[in-house]
Amino acid sequence: MITKSHQRKIGFFLALLAPLFYWGCKKRKNTVIPYIPVNIYIYPSDPSFNRINTPGGWTYLVGGSRGIIVYRRSNEEFVAYDRHCTYDTENVCGQVEVNSSQIIAIDSCCMSEFVLTDGSVVKSPASAPLQAYQVSFNGNELHIFN
Repeated sequence: MITKSHQRKIGFFLALLAPLFYWGCKKRKNTVIPYIPVNIYIYPSDPSFNRINTPGGWTYLVGGSRGIIVYRRSNEEFVAYDRHCTYDTENVCGQVEVNSSQIIAIDSCCMSEFVLTDGSVVKSPASAPLQAYQVSFNGNELHIFN
């Protein structure tokens, strides 16, 4: 037999757990970027890619889910990200663009911001970093792939 005291304790415990269930079950925005095979070779010294001839430079490429941003971190290091915003990936508007600072990418739909050096979120509502692609650079040819 459960006493009134035990009933109150159980009720109190359940009342404490209820918000956790509510927040845990709350619908989250989809952050999964569709997988699109990427296997691109470019030559940074080619005049058509003059924007990435020096560190801090960037360019857009066709490919991936919503396009690709290539950013040159240093003379020997590049990074490449899908332009598909990681917040509410089902929103057709979600595509990041490099802003005038040339180190931040912004999605004009949700206003999330990402730093191009590592793809991390600097302004929400996005919580996941940009989808990164693998890159290899042999001093002449840049290979972007997944």
